[in-house]
Amino acid sequence: MTFQPRNLPNGAILLDPFAEQALSKGDAEIASQRGLVALDCSWKQIEQIPSLRKRMVSRALPYLVAANPTHYGRPTTLSTAEALAAALFIFGDEARAKEILNIFKWGLTFLNLNREPLKAYAHAKDSTEVVALQRQFMPQEG
Repeated sequence: MTFQPRNLPNGAILLDPFAEQALSKGDAEIASQRGLVALDCSWKQIEQIPSLRKRMVSRALPYLVAANPTHYGRPTTLSTAEALAAALFIFGDEARAKEILNIFKWGLTFLNLNREPLKAYAHAKDSTEVVALQRQFMPQEG
C-alpha cells in the first residue's frame, strides 16, 4: 500500500521544518482534536507536498539536538520518532513521548540531551515565547 497524502486528517498539526510558526502547547488542542502528523521522509521531500500545508496547520519544532546514531549531536536534524516525541513532550505528554522513544536504544538519550529545552518549551505560553526561549539553548557564535 502506498502513502496517500489525501488520507491524512484535514486541520491536523503538521511538523514542518519550513513552517513560519513554532510548535507550542497552544497547538495541543488542535492536535488532540485533529491529529499530529510527522512524515517519515527526508525533510527535503516535504517541500514537494504543498497540498498538505494548505490543509494542515504547519508548525516547526524549536531548537533541539538529535540523539539518533545517524545525526547524534546535530541540531535540528531529528529523526521522525524524535520529532514526534518532542511534539508530545511540548504538549505535556511526556509519558507518550517516552513510549515512542523506548523502542530505540538511543531513544531516552534524546530526552536526556534535550530535557532543559523541552521543559522550557512545554511551559511557554505560545509560539512567540518558544522562539524567544530557543535562543538560550542555541550555541553562541563568536
